[in-house]
Amino acid sequence: MVKNSMKMFLGEYQPNITEGNRIALPKKLREQIVGEEIILSKGFEKCVFLYDREDWAQEWQKQAVNPITDSKTRELKRYVFSGAVDASIDEQGRFVIPQSLKSYAVLDKEVVIIGAGDHMELWDSALWTEHLKKISQDLVSGELGS
Repeated sequence: MVKNSMKMFLGEYQPNITEGNRIALPKKLREQIVGEEIILSKGFEKCVFLYDREDWAQEWQKQAVNPITDSKTRELKRYVFSGAVDASIDEQGRFVIPQSLKSYAVLDKEVVIIGAGDHMELWDSALWTEHLKKISQDLVSGELGS
């Protein structure tokens, strides 16, 4: 396990959802996690964010500086925290995806876990393929990165 160093979640992996809504977290990603717990939360574009517990705390500490009087701040906090859950990684490297997040991200048996730098994302395989095509088209047309 990594301790006190910058994590970089990389790659694309295709684990399956097994009985009991279990997903095996790939070893290369597991090696970046401190401890045996991750935080799962609603992501954007119908995916689930996966954060190392330590990174989650640091990421959302940044939000503490935003005033509670700001409506966008309140809405973002409601969106993210209301759907967030702790998940334990078992001895076989698996975690359980709650039904609420499974439904939110329209996850079936075929899923993709991607490294997204400071966090991971869990996608339905078909939705990820579609979204990746859109990203590629937007990059080519100049809509992203300008």
